[in-house]
Amino acid sequence: MLIKQSFPLFANEGMKNFNERVRKIMLLDITGLLLSLAIILASCELFTNGIEWFGKKLRFGDGVVGSIFSAVGTCLPETMIPVIAILFSQNRKESIDIGIGAIVGAPFMLSTLAFFVTGAGVLVFWKKRNTGMHMITNNKIIRRDIGYFILVYTLGISTAFIDSAVIKYMVAVLLLISYIYYIVITVKQDKTSHGELDALYFVKYLNTKPGMAVITAQIVLALSGIVFGAHVFVQNIEEVSTHIGISTLVLSLIITPIATELPEKFNSIIWISKRKDTLALGNITGAMVFQSCIPVAIGIFATPWELDWRAVFSAVLAILSAALTYFWINMKEKLSPVPLLAGGVFYVLFIGSILMTELG
Repeated sequence: MLIKQSFPLFANEGMKNFNERVRKIMLLDITGLLLSLAIILASCELFTNGIEWFGKKLRFGDGVVGSIFSAVGTCLPETMIPVIAILFSQNRKESIDIGIGAIVGAPFMLSTLAFFVTGAGVLVFWKKRNTGMHMITNNKIIRRDIGYFILVYTLGISTAFIDSAVIKYMVAVLLLISYIYYIVITVKQDKTSHGELDALYFVKYLNTKPGMAVITAQIVLALSGIVFGAHVFVQNIEEVSTHIGISTLVLSLIITPIATELPEKFNSIIWISKRKDTLALGNITGAMVFQSCIPVAIGIFATPWELDWRAVFSAVLAILSAALTYFWINMKEKLSPVPLLAGGVFYVLFIGSILMTELG
């Protein structure tokens, strides 16, 4: 319908020619979608590399670098997508669906699929790690992050069932304050332990130590790329969802988080292979805390914050998956890949329910 309205001359052409033009338009939309994702991920990698050097220059340790700097850096793509969708897109209804889908989809992907990938990484690299199935983690940091996530995310999701706008805004403010408090306690509990960093990309082939000005320039360029890529992504996902007949909420719940959570998964796998398990998991759990505070607060402020069953179901599964790992650490005082791999079960359960609903 949209294509016919936009190109009325199609009605006078043969059906074959019409279908060919539809395929070309779809191809352009999908190409734009893939290119925007590539821009987001490349910019995010550039940002993460720069922010790690930024943390080293300021003499912060692994706790701050993993749970705050790296986590926030790799959270930027999925954070910018709902912000741009909600605040700057012209199609209000679809934009809200994209925004809410991205907001609730990110914690779900982190606590299910990202956990699963990290647990699988331990199995893949178990010979290289030479630690068997044991994970070398700072359980205090991981348990703190997961517990914080369960508390604030439950509060944020529960707000969707409250009719009072005043109470919703109060909760949103509380979520922002909660993240500030999380930063404070993370810095206080930080133990400096700088591992080897990859060379800063801006001076990688110059054989020189980067200064703060160069590091900052790389971070600014990366942020610009993330914002631009997110804007293009929002435009194209609206068009693709219209053409294939799938709701924008479903696409943004599934496709958007899978793509934009790639940096967390990629970084975690690398750290797992190097036996830096606290950094690997802190990168994910720190992102979970950020996603449950900042984007949820934005969603409450900028939208009616009304969640359908798919959004609520994904949130419940995210909390259950996180709780499983939390109680595993509490009971055993150590972590193995088992509860992380269980995140894959929660992920499959959600995808299966969505596909059955959409295709049934």
